[in-house]
Amino acid sequence: MTALSPQLRSRQLVRHPLRRPPRPPVASLRFVTFLAPNLFWFYEFLAHYLGGKLGCTVELAVGASYDELAGADVAFVCSLPYVELAERGNCPVVPIAAPVLRGRRYGGKAVYFSDVIVRGDSPCRSFADLRGRSWAYNEPHSQSGYGVTRYFLARCGETRGYFGRVVEAGWHERSVRMVCDGAVDASAIDSHVLALMMRDDPALSRRVRVIHSLGPSTIQPVVAARRLPARLKSALRRALVTLADGADARGILARALVERFVPVRDSSYDDVRDMRLAAQRADFMTLR
Repeated sequence: MTALSPQLRSRQLVRHPLRRPPRPPVASLRFVTFLAPNLFWFYEFLAHYLGGKLGCTVELAVGASYDELAGADVAFVCSLPYVELAERGNCPVVPIAAPVLRGRRYGGKAVYFSDVIVRGDSPCRSFADLRGRSWAYNEPHSQSGYGVTRYFLARCGETRGYFGRVVEAGWHERSVRMVCDGAVDASAIDSHVLALMMRDDPALSRRVRVIHSLGPSTIQPVVAARRLPARLKSALRRALVTLADGADARGILARALVERFVPVRDSSYDDVRDMRLAAQRADFMTLR
């Protein structure tokens, strides 16, 4: 038997284990959206994109109650209910990222406005003309549809009853339809939602007219469950913040009128917190 050289003997002793791909940090993620239905397709894209980045399966549900936040791994939620839950000390989620919208009015920041609309043929030309008129809002935990309007009236000292009638519509899209149909005189609509509606239905820009803009407010966050490992929350944030770097995602972002995502944290929503506090101090928590 031929003797092996020392070099060959040393090579035989070296074992090369098979390199296995790293395990995903979690097997599946449950996403829940509480935001406008006309952006559901975008949240569906984000859920599958994040699942692909993390190598896990995903499901996306539409939330019917903010109690469902406790069972979500990731959620798309309005800033006001987040602030309300954080104030009570039992908030199950933390903000990780938020979109920067396309358009000069946003100044490259993660903010949005509430555009006050009336019918195209309405005699109302300013917010002052809405005194005694009917008003629709989407739901009472919405910053764009409720919180910022409440703050504006409190700041103006209009806390004894400004509108003649106040109606809960359920969604921004329904508020817009109610204004178009003459069921109510006016409503405050998330500027992102309204821009998408007007782009997809050009005739809408003739049927409604913006007479005032409230805000800006820090835009709705993507939140992650507090119980998730820190490294998983960091991976989710990183995937969102780098989303615009991928050529395949830019078309989706453009369609959604989103420029990019930026990191956010609890303190990013201090403006929403301050607006709510101002309404509390004025003892004006219910629109009227």
